[in-house]
Amino acid sequence: MSMSSHDQVRPMIWAGDHLRLLDQRLLPGEELWLELRESEAVAQAIREMAVRGAPAIGIAAAFGAALAAREADGERTKLMAALATLGAARPTAVNLEWALQRMRGLIEQTDARAWADALLAEAQAIHAQDIAANHRMGELGGALIERGAVLTHCNTGSLATGGFGTALGVIRSAWSDGRITRVYADETRPWLQGSRLTAWELVRDDIPVTLLCEGAAASLLASGEVSWVVVGADRIAANGDVANKIGTYGLAVLARHHGVKFMVAAPLSTVDMSMSAGADIPVEVRAEEELLGCGGVRVAAPGARAWNPVFDVTPASLIDAIVTEAGIVEQPGLAGMHELFGQRA
Repeated sequence: MSMSSHDQVRPMIWAGDHLRLLDQRLLPGEELWLELRESEAVAQAIREMAVRGAPAIGIAAAFGAALAAREADGERTKLMAALATLGAARPTAVNLEWALQRMRGLIEQTDARAWADALLAEAQAIHAQDIAANHRMGELGGALIERGAVLTHCNTGSLATGGFGTALGVIRSAWSDGRITRVYADETRPWLQGSRLTAWELVRDDIPVTLLCEGAAASLLASGEVSWVVVGADRIAANGDVANKIGTYGLAVLARHHGVKFMVAAPLSTVDMSMSAGADIPVEVRAEEELLGCGGVRVAAPGARAWNPVFDVTPASLIDAIVTEAGIVEQPGLAGMHELFGQRA
């Protein structure tokens, strides 16, 4: 799909025999492309957050599976072990396991001699389908925004997906249509994805962005300037509860208190009908050091400990709309989720 002036970023490229991956840990200071030629290198990139964002993790894992098929050379046990390693890299984003399940299904249907070609073709299809789905979500979600400023949280753009983005895709579409007057972005601590990544993307795409720390969101929403909070998701339960970057739950509470609409934009691959409610979703807790320091330098008092969950769960009752490429569930709940997404049960 052609790239517009507001859609210039792509975080991963298949380069004939390996995966080129933009290392998000170094942005915005340095644009370094990793050359990943082995499945274990892809798993390491996922674990260490060189690639992050639920859809992007799934796509990277799919290409990792294609590399694993080449490495296995027809040995099923070796291939399945590599897929298990990829699947264990990050626990919360359901897209990772979703992509690998597609690969396992293909392995069952394909002669071992054709695994490498078949899995590569499937990974490329997953990548292309994600970009197309993001553009469709952008159209659907953007149309819900009448006019005003929006606030987003974490990074949900091209860097978090195959391209264009989920929540940032909605923002890109609405900005192009003249529906958005200003974009605000939370810093998103402790990894500062909003500051380092979302701001980088929007500036690259010529969309003005204003950063704020999470503690300023309440005052911003109280001002009446923001009409929508637009976020992504790492997993959506069957009842419409949403797991997303830590701080999303607090934003939803604030938005409801101040009468601001709250939108979640995520592909169908993020909907997990096997999870009946948000309480069933595994939430990743990462190393204390990520919270106790910044840029590799400790800032917390010596002896202090840290609790570092990187996701929280927002109840469906606080969400005004869940937008996917298949359609929109407004005021999400169990009935609406099953009606639109029951095919994923």
